[in-house]
Amino acid sequence: MTAFQQAFSRLAPGIEIRFSEPLAKYTSFRIGGPAEVMALPKTAEELGTVLALCRDLGTAPAILGAGTNVLAPDDGIRGAVICLRGLCGAEDLGAGRIRFGAGLSLARAADFAAKLGLSGLEFAHGIPGTVGGGVYMNAGAYGGEIGRVCTEVITLDFQGRTHRYSREELSFSYRHSRMQELIQIVVSADFALTPASEEQIRGEMRELAARRRASQPLEYPSAGSAFKRPREGYAAALIDGAGLKGFRVGDAQVSEKHAGFVINRGAATAEQVKELLRQVTKRVYENSGITLEPEIRLW
Repeated sequence: MTAFQQAFSRLAPGIEIRFSEPLAKYTSFRIGGPAEVMALPKTAEELGTVLALCRDLGTAPAILGAGTNVLAPDDGIRGAVICLRGLCGAEDLGAGRIRFGAGLSLARAADFAAKLGLSGLEFAHGIPGTVGGGVYMNAGAYGGEIGRVCTEVITLDFQGRTHRYSREELSFSYRHSRMQELIQIVVSADFALTPASEEQIRGEMRELAARRRASQPLEYPSAGSAFKRPREGYAAALIDGAGLKGFRVGDAQVSEKHAGFVINRGAATAEQVKELLRQVTKRVYENSGITLEPEIRLW
């Protein structure tokens, strides 16, 4: 054990800590070397305890939700990674309002809302991420966005202080929220939804799921859309127009089914994915004059 790992081994026994944990197990790309320390708190109090130790050790932890928008490095991460999957509560607040823990998957959040006969999260049912990540990135699909239904967010800063932000204070915009400028961690988020029949809600979920299966390479590991939508046009169309469908660097490949996705054909490395993203950006610019910006978070 390193001295850093030994410090975490002395935390309260109820807090789950893993050492040299492969990040590939926690990312949808199935890529990433070991995290020196992986902490998996299940409550805001446990999260506060882990953050306090990180502060005492003078380290800034990396924060991981479902790992569906992350490319983790092949060599792994020295220091601590905090995985928030354990913060997965769901509470009916009444009057169409629900509070979700940051680590709850968007699919489970949408399912919880559907069972209550509350509409507004159907678009999120097929987004492979967590509530916290959805707030951070203002995740969206098929005309819906988290920022349109999220009303309040509770966070912890790295000093262990609690903060509350209204929708207006979070400044939601396309794939952006104020959380990206704050050095804080989403603990929970409140949503205001609209009454509807569960049958109607489930029907829309099934329709969107069918559209995803028909158009997206769900059979391969990926991190969803590789690039943000540019001001002019669509990333997938620009990549396709540059003749890059199926383009490969090792086992990293531009999907032949949807050019906006980069997939792992089996043994792709983070370096291969990054080189592919670099070459795609270069060739799209040469072909169109438009510079693509990665949507994937490159650790």
